[in-house]
Parts: sequence; structure tokens; C-alpha cells
Amino acid sequence: MANNTVIRLKNVDIYQQKHLVLSNVNLEIGHGEFIYLIGQSGSGKSSLLKIIYGELHIADGEGVVAGFDLKKLKENDVPFLRRKLGIVFQDFHLLNDRTVEKNLEFALKATGWTDKNLIQNKMIDVLEKVGLRSKLHKMPHELSGGEQQRIVIARALLNDPEIILADEPTGNLDPATSEEIVLLLRDIAASGTAVLMATHDYQIIRNMPSRILRTGDGGLHDNVSI
Repeated sequence: MANNTVIRLKNVDIYQQKHLVLSNVNLEIGHGEFIYLIGQSGSGKSSLLKIIYGELHIADGEGVVAGFDLKKLKENDVPFLRRKLGIVFQDFHLLNDRTVEKNLEFALKATGWTDKNLIQNKMIDVLEKVGLRSKLHKMPHELSGGEQQRIVIARALLNDPEIILADEPTGNLDPATSEEIVLLLRDIAASGTAVLMATHDYQIIRNMPSRILRTGDGGLHDNVSI
């Protein structure tokens, strides 16, 4: 695998249970790329993301993500793979009973961080990247939807991932806030972390064009236009 490649899938068949969802998938994503993933509901977008983050296993074909061979991936390798990935969902999945600081601290400790000073410095670092340094002691309910999604992105950056998988990250946001979130993700890509963003928001794609992948007709289509 070339050093610049963070995801490489070759002739991969993707199954959900025993149902073939996507066949003969070929995909290469390099560091710093920003890519949209589109496709109708049920066409395989989520299944593709699940293959990348180790939720589904490869039956046929080859796959390497952030240096991990997906064909040889064992159950206890999955947490280590996921530390190389940042995952951002439509629903924020923040712990509502604790502050932003405690949310980020929880995520760091869950991935093996123990040094209090390093934890504190890392939390400040990621909050500065998303422009929310001042929100460290706020509770999630005190933040707007856009701010909550920025906190989720900050959390996704904690372990310096090689790629961020963003699954409908603007689905619950108004158009102006959605645009801000996509601009932030594009900035993150420009700094070297690849971003793969699943979306139904074609307006955003038109406003901020980039490489587009589309699931449909049982396969994955690259460099499509809308």
C-alpha cells in the first residue's frame, strides 16, 4: 500500500447478514482527501462505513485501513483500528450528564490515556481546532446543535486519526450551520486527515464540490457528478 493511502479496498464484496449489499468494491483514499459519499437509503452507504471501521468483515477481496489488514482483523484488533479513525454521527452521542471536558476526558481514558497533563493539553488542542476553547465547562444542553457537532468532531480528533468517517454530520442542522460544519471538516482534511462524509445534502455538494462516491445498483461508483 502506498504511504499516502489510508484506505484501500480491492474487489471487496460487502454482505449484511447473508445479503450481498455491494459487490466488487474498489476504493482508494489518500491522506488529506475530502470525499462525499452519496446514495439512496438502503444502497449500502452504512455497510461501506461499517467495513471501514471493522463492524462488518470482508468475505471476498482485500482491504487495508490505516495500516490494518481487514481480512486478518480479529475482534481484539478492532479498538486499535478505531483509534486510527474518527467517527462522527448525525446524532451527537454526547454524554448529556457531564460537561464537554468530562465527555472528552471519558473518550481519552477509554482509549488508554492516563497522564492528567497530557489529557488536559489534548482536550484544549482539539477544542481550539474546532473553535470552542471557551466551552470546556459547558453541559451539552447549553450548546447549540452546531456547537454540539463541533464537540463531536473535536472528540473524533482526540487520537490524531488518519481519517474521519462522518455519517450524515449535518442531518440535524440548519443550512448555515451545516455549511460551517462542512467547512470545518474540509479544513481538517487540508491539514492531512482524510474525511469521508456520507450525506443526502446535495446543496452542500454543489456549494462545496469535491470528489463524490455513490452507492447504487449493487456497487460503488467513483468520481460521479450530481
